[in-house]
Amino acid sequence: MDALADLLDGPRARGAFLLRSVLTPPWSVRIADLAPLTLVHMVRGDAWIRTDDAGARQLRPGDIAVIRGPEPYTVAGDPETEPQIVIRPGQVSTDPDGDELCERMDLGVRTWGDDPTGVEGPGGPAARGPAAGGPPASAVMISGTYQMRGEISSRLLSALPRVLVLPGDAWSSPVPALLSEEIVRDEPGQEVVLDRLLDLLLIAVLRAWFARPEAAAPAWYAAQGDPVVGPALRLLHDDPAHPWTVAGLAARTGVSRAALGRRFTELVGEPPMAYLTGWRLALAADLLREPDATVASVARRVGYGSPFALSAAFKRVRGVSPQQHRERTAVAP
Repeated sequence: MDALADLLDGPRARGAFLLRSVLTPPWSVRIADLAPLTLVHMVRGDAWIRTDDAGARQLRPGDIAVIRGPEPYTVAGDPETEPQIVIRPGQVSTDPDGDELCERMDLGVRTWGDDPTGVEGPGGPAARGPAAGGPPASAVMISGTYQMRGEISSRLLSALPRVLVLPGDAWSSPVPALLSEEIVRDEPGQEVVLDRLLDLLLIAVLRAWFARPEAAAPAWYAAQGDPVVGPALRLLHDDPAHPWTVAGLAARTGVSRAALGRRFTELVGEPPMAYLTGWRLALAADLLREPDATVASVARRVGYGSPFALSAAFKRVRGVSPQQHRERTAVAP
């Protein structure tokens, strides 16, 4: 398995929040739900995503945005429109004064907004507009929210910008259309279907995103294509529990120890063993979220000879013990 595959192996939605929103201009929604990650697919109309620290990014029909939390942000038809709706923790929607809007704006199965005609989709009454002699057409977007940090690996979150936008014409995938069809169905097992579709959509979007020049992908991503460092990275990711040394890794990649160390550090930004330590501890941090995992079992899986060795390395690098990390992530949004 390569490093990107390892990174994208993390998303595991469990009861994710998925919603089809139908909103008439002027509209603006403040998202303050503390969620770690949200995807927004713009089905119809334009929108702007505005963060407090990164300005505004435009979404056009077909575009998909990935927004990393838990900091709040605003999605609006116009970046200057003040929010009329606030999404709070637990996906509770209110007006800015705190009065609940959930029931008032319910438009049916996983559909919400202020335009009942918008649920009919393209070609229906919602496709009206000034050219048709009617009011402005509604914006339609599908959002999928991972509600718990444990559903998304810390390695993946740390590799993402605050907001990324993948243009609709930059890739091709059947997943957005399939999600659009499935989100309004109310059938047995539908929650699991939607969870898996959200995972698949995120993986497809990020794979396309990391291949784009503006992605500013992590150094290890570009290094995967190197004839020396690429195989070394795959070896480390395939078997992190192996007792690797620089000499052993160099022998497997067919170069000298000095050549591997120099090339690896140049492309990845740190020596091979430092990278391996970071990868082992990142993997351990994710494994510790599993309810049945013990520190001893995690230590064996990531290449530490004892739980004490893992605890010492974990505390040295991350500043907390594995148990403290487990307790913190158990209550984190």
